[in-house]
Amino acid sequence: MTASRRRGTFSAVLVVCVVGGALAVWLGVNTREPRVASSANARGVLTDAKASGRKMVLFRSLEPKGQLAVAPAGGGKPVYEQMTCNRAYFAGGGGLCVAPRKGLPGAYRVRVFGPDFRVRHELDMEGIPSRARVSPDGRYGTVTMFVTGHSYAAAGSFSTGTTLIDMARGEKIADLEDFTVTRGDRQVTAADMNFWGVTFARDSDRFYATLATGGKTYLIEGSVTRKVARVIHENVECPSLSPDGKRVAYKHLTGDKERPWRLSVLDLSTMRETRLAETRSVDDQAEWLDDGRVLYGVDGAVYAVPADGSGGPQRYLASADSPSAVRW
Repeated sequence: MTASRRRGTFSAVLVVCVVGGALAVWLGVNTREPRVASSANARGVLTDAKASGRKMVLFRSLEPKGQLAVAPAGGGKPVYEQMTCNRAYFAGGGGLCVAPRKGLPGAYRVRVFGPDFRVRHELDMEGIPSRARVSPDGRYGTVTMFVTGHSYAAAGSFSTGTTLIDMARGEKIADLEDFTVTRGDRQVTAADMNFWGVTFARDSDRFYATLATGGKTYLIEGSVTRKVARVIHENVECPSLSPDGKRVAYKHLTGDKERPWRLSVLDLSTMRETRLAETRSVDDQAEWLDDGRVLYGVDGAVYAVPADGSGGPQRYLASADSPSAVRW
């Protein structure tokens, strides 16, 4: 979006639910807690897993808060790394860690790291971290931050900035507000557009994300290289594309004040929606463990639930959030 179309405010329900959650994360991570000593093989756990073809899950530990850890996807004792993050994600041999900059309130540093957890690049960003994702081949990364102070936003209100990152060079390459978005045969030009929750297809160029405008949210499908996107569905937030590229897991607004969010899966070929068996309100961007199950954070733990609406939620990781299913 150009300077004349700066970010507008969210609807009241989005401010309460989404921004409130981000503030809770920010306040919690900025409370100092002791770290777990890094395991002796922490720097080699992912490279060893790649060599043997073992699937792993990288996550953010909540005890201690924010410290990265890796565990076998089939279960097992986690290995802790010393790096701490507010948001984290790993795919395709590269990871993103969003962490506060020391001594600068409201300022954050995005670290691009490799499978050995060594930092390759660092980028500075302003705001409160909300979401982070990396494309399956590790080519692109994306970070969404809640920000304030834009010209068309009321004092103290929030909007989002979603930045695309070239992982190899460690450079910002675009903001989703710079993309041309269409709905049907018309371009969306509203001043209150916000974007968040990016998820990438296997080719890295195609992506899905949330667009909010006019008090509603939409699923958009876009191209990184062409800088275009189109609206394909309504009431979709924080999409996550399945490994087979056929479905999107997401949360949608229910209209229920007690349980405002519900996890669902959208079949992209038929646009058929399936409500998942998790009935708690989940304010998270789900992660596909495989083509049959999704992971998500709720109530201070990571849970798994079948993607076809059957079964029920099962606790997958205690005291954890931000899971990444690491595939090779």
